[in-house]
Amino acid sequence: MISLQQISVSVLFVFLSLSVYCGDPFRPSAGAREAGMGYICVMNNTFWSSFHNQAALAPNSSFSFGINYENRFNIRELGTRTAGMIIPAGRASLGAVYSHFGYSDYKREMAGLACGVRLSEKIMAGVQADYYSEKTYGEYSNSEVITCEAGLIVLPSENIRVGIHLFNPVPGSIRKTYMPARLRIGTGMELSKLLFAGVEAEMSSGDNLIIKTGFEYEAAGKFWLRGGFSTENTSFSFGVGCLLKILQLDISFVTHEKLGVTTSASLIFKIH
Repeated sequence: MISLQQISVSVLFVFLSLSVYCGDPFRPSAGAREAGMGYICVMNNTFWSSFHNQAALAPNSSFSFGINYENRFNIRELGTRTAGMIIPAGRASLGAVYSHFGYSDYKREMAGLACGVRLSEKIMAGVQADYYSEKTYGEYSNSEVITCEAGLIVLPSENIRVGIHLFNPVPGSIRKTYMPARLRIGTGMELSKLLFAGVEAEMSSGDNLIIKTGFEYEAAGKFWLRGGFSTENTSFSFGVGCLLKILQLDISFVTHEKLGVTTSASLIFKIH
């Protein structure tokens, strides 16, 4: 028999997780680098951004593997663990990602397979197939959903990138489980050899428009400082990163106007 305490705890964590995602629990966790820059992802060609816009997979020329841990508000049960892998394959690159959120009484898992290809010198495209599973304790119903996503990256000039990404273009009328559609558009510019800045707009079905902006500054050789802001929950972010031969380490801190601070840490290994 399910105890009242277990029910209360499960309901609490479901509520908190939905609050964090503003009604969109299917938004995947970003890496610590992206979190430190206000979650701007769609125009970048970095490791974790490749799973927020699969077109970013195309220019990868080395095998890469990464892990990320996101700790929301210093609550262990609200942690998200993510692992990803990128395999170059000529003009295209393949990617795989897995993410786990929650604890024993309530958890959400996501797995995706992706491919990105360079269509021309200035245009890249990518697609990804996704599987989502949500499980709760006891007799509560569980859900499983399959969907897809796709994106483009356009390079108007050497120092400007524009990204467009669409998640879940499948009509909701043919689904038993609700899943929001999401459109993200962003642009970024290398203001100098040391400074990059970008802005991104995100719209999910049934939700308000979110504007995000961020920057990355190479303060020293292979050491970066990052900052950002998102209108979602009036969130400010800060992060640092460094590259040690084949290992990249990133750490970030993201504020929430009511719930506190979310901390993320990423490790990325690149084998040339």
